[in-house]
Amino acid sequence: MSDFSPETRNFNDVFEYRDGNLYRKHGQFAGKAGTLHHTGYVQVKVNQKNYRAHRIIFAMHHGYMPDCIDHIDGNRTNNRIENLRESTNQQNQYNTGLCKHNKSGIKNVFYSRNKWKVYMRLNKRMTCLGSYEDSELAELVAVEARNKYHKEFVNHG
Repeated sequence: MSDFSPETRNFNDVFEYRDGNLYRKHGQFAGKAGTLHHTGYVQVKVNQKNYRAHRIIFAMHHGYMPDCIDHIDGNRTNNRIENLRESTNQQNQYNTGLCKHNKSGIKNVFYSRNKWKVYMRLNKRMTCLGSYEDSELAELVAVEARNKYHKEFVNHG
C-alpha cells in the first residue's frame, strides 16, 4: 500500500466523484475527466502525471492508494466505488476471464493427448489437477478448484 504523495493529496480538491466517473471541479477543463487508454482503463492527468481513474476513485473514498485494485465485475471502465476492492496481484489474476488463447472454451481446461486436463496456478506453480475423459467432468473439477482456492475473487469466466 502506498500513501498519498504530495501531488495526490488533493484528489478531493480537484475531482468530484459521481456514478463511477470523475469530474474536474475547477478550471479550463471543468467537467467529466478522463480518456480511454489503449489498455482499457480510464486515465486522467493530475499535475502532469497520468493516473488510472479507478485508483483515484479508490483513494478518494478510502484515504489511501493500495498497490493493486480489482474491478469486481472485470470491466475496466466500471469505476463505481462498489465495483472496486483492494487485492493482491494474485487475487486480481484470479478474477480474470477466459484466456484469449484458450481453445477448449473452459477456463483452466485444456485438451491434450485425448484427455481433458485441468491446470491451475497454485503456490506460484502450474499444477495439474487431473486428466478426464470428458470435458464436463474436467469443467466441474476446475470450477470446484477455483471455488476452493480463489474464494471471493473467483471468476468462472
